[in-house]
Amino acid sequence: SHHVRMGTMLEVVLVEPQIAGNTGNIIRLCANVGSQLHLVRPLGFSLDAAALRRSGLDYHELVDTQVWDTWQECRAALGTDRRWFATTTHPPHRRYDRVDYRDGDAIVFGCEATGLGEELLARFSTDARLHIPMRPSNRSVNLANSVSIVPYEAWQQHGLAGAASAPFE
Repeated sequence: SHHVRMGTMLEVVLVEPQIAGNTGNIIRLCANVGSQLHLVRPLGFSLDAAALRRSGLDYHELVDTQVWDTWQECRAALGTDRRWFATTTHPPHRRYDRVDYRDGDAIVFGCEATGLGEELLARFSTDARLHIPMRPSNRSVNLANSVSIVPYEAWQQHGLAGAASAPFE
């Protein structure tokens, strides 16, 4: 199989992800929806070739994955000429599906255990803080599932442009 590079709908940023399996699923998800993935250190796992094989990832799925040493480096490299959104379960926030997503928007997700820290979250306006609805008394949605929900919503808003129309092999 070969990798066809298309335009990037969203920039997905994971700040200090801890679980290799979640990040592996997110790498594959981003490859499938045309999002570029940015990982901000420290990572709770290795991205070496052996670890990637254990996660069942193909090299082409990593093409659009970038690792940054700090949040500041990631933010500076992606620039401020795009819209930035943070995901959170803490109000105030707005529902993820009440955003009209644009090409190049950046969506930031925190680590599995604690989400985004308050200091980082404070850099986002209330309107740029997104949440995924849940039933009462639930704590959170798994990181890999959360990341899949938002890019698919954005892609759906754009008619699933570039989606495969032929049967899968």
